Amino acid sequence: MRAAVLGSPVEHSLSPVLHGAAYEALGIAGEWSYGRYECREDGLLPFLRGCGPEWAGLSLTMPLKKAALEAADTADDASHEVGASNTLVFREGRRLAYNTDVYGIGEALREAGAGAPRTAAVLGGGATAASAVAALRRLGAVEVTVLARDPARAEGVRAAGERAGIAVELAPLADLKRHLDVDLVAGTLPSGAADPWADAVAASGAAVFDVVYSPWPTALGRAAAEAGRTVVGGFAMLLHQAAAQVELMTGVERAPVERMRRAGEAELARRAAERE
Repeated sequence: MRAAVLGSPVEHSLSPVLHGAAYEALGIAGEWSYGRYECREDGLLPFLRGCGPEWAGLSLTMPLKKAALEAADTADDASHEVGASNTLVFREGRRLAYNTDVYGIGEALREAGAGAPRTAAVLGGGATAASAVAALRRLGAVEVTVLARDPARAEGVRAAGERAGIAVELAPLADLKRHLDVDLVAGTLPSGAADPWADAVAASGAAVFDVVYSPWPTALGRAAAEAGRTVVGGFAMLLHQAAAQVELMTGVERAPVERMRRAGEAELARRAAERE
């Protein structure tokens, strides 16, 4: 059986390491393989048409998450809420879409002891911000502010909040300091984009989740840790969303999360050493 991650750029995706470790731990490495393919939106449907019965499923990263949902025959609630999917499972000739990012964020926060925020500020206005809002609603949050460079371009996140059942306020990222009286600050910005606000966030007393996992720690994560805050990095989210994908694609009841964690951490350490 085959599975793979698709996206652009996808060269540095950690998914092959995580899924490969799961296959090894489950004793199916000789029967299952997990690849990596560079693919943009216009290439997704041709790729899907070329997937034969040996294909179990795909992990989708940017810019394919909306296209994946559109290409699916059915989708889970999280995909509909967010308006994007990061997983396609092939079953009986049908494409089933899932959003395991929502699950991954929730599990990462629970694991770190930050799984019950009532209020939150989400930095960024893209698909990952929408997944964060959906995850926060599942964790019991009642107030969420989404801060984007251009709030008008984050209307999709507000709509995702409405579909998920939580009201979302939009505000300019430049006004972040006015919105830090919260339980959790969730950063969904690219690496380095949240650096100017690291000290202010650390001083707020909020727990911090930063979707970036490499290089780690980010300025946001480091400042929060030095201030004694609870800090959750993006690797934990990536790990748990991948574990959910393994379960969906292989049908196993429980993915070998700890084996996947060790493999991922070892690979990140190797990459960090190469940069030094």
